[in-house]
Amino acid sequence: MARREQNIPLRRLRSSYFSAVISISLVLFLLGSSGILLINAHRLSVYFKENITLTIILDETTSEADAVWVRKQLDIAPYVRETKLVSKEQAAEEMKILLGADFMEVFDINPLPIAVEAKLKSEYAVVDSIIKVEKNLFTIPHVREVSYQRSLIEMVNHNIQKISLIMSVFIMLILFIALVLINNTIRLSVYARRFAINTMRLVGATRWFIVRPFLLRSLLQGVFSGVIAIMLLTGVLYVVQNEFSEITGFIDDVQLLLLFLAVIVAGMFISFVSTFFAANKFVRIDTDKLYF
Repeated sequence: MARREQNIPLRRLRSSYFSAVISISLVLFLLGSSGILLINAHRLSVYFKENITLTIILDETTSEADAVWVRKQLDIAPYVRETKLVSKEQAAEEMKILLGADFMEVFDINPLPIAVEAKLKSEYAVVDSIIKVEKNLFTIPHVREVSYQRSLIEMVNHNIQKISLIMSVFIMLILFIALVLINNTIRLSVYARRFAINTMRLVGATRWFIVRPFLLRSLLQGVFSGVIAIMLLTGVLYVVQNEFSEITGFIDDVQLLLLFLAVIVAGMFISFVSTFFAANKFVRIDTDKLYF
């Protein structure tokens, strides 16, 4: 009977420790999920921007060799990601598909010009930058016209800015909630050991001697919580990848590994800092106040 009574505080401490680990794990899982959403949103915005196409139409006197030269000039331009040469024959085939009839029957020769389709790098895919790019393109010989959908570019950038703002506010809110929840969980965990802290203080233990075991335990707690959160994230990603492969296709392995590492580091850091302040509080607290 006496042995059972001695085991009750130990069981409570273990229960408090595991409860803290599970609580921190769930919060870190929420942070990790937010990170995945943020990475996907950024990569998705880059994907849309890099698929905006500028059509550079060359003049009628341009030969195939001159068109190849123009394309090479575009390939070395700092704002171009990739290019595609559209010959007169390819343009005629595209028009035939678009119109649903062979419009060449009414012409003796192919009236369509040679063109080069250029996709810009994401940082240049905004209207102000495209205007500067357009001026630069006209300095290249044989360039007659530059065509692009300005309204589409403005709409894409406007929507990306709106989504980025919403995502940023959401991430900051999640981060604030995570900090508060983890801090409260750690404080409750340390609060359960307040009498042990007071006993060590009364027998003459130094503040560092009292706090050190709590800090070491908090680091392990952060690691365990981070690993559990990563396991949960991996499981969710596996299910989502099987059901909606296009959603997670924007995250590469390096980014995922860095995100998982950030989850563990965040768990260790937040747990360590919260434990440090909570333990120091109960080291300094008066004995009479331990019962309130």
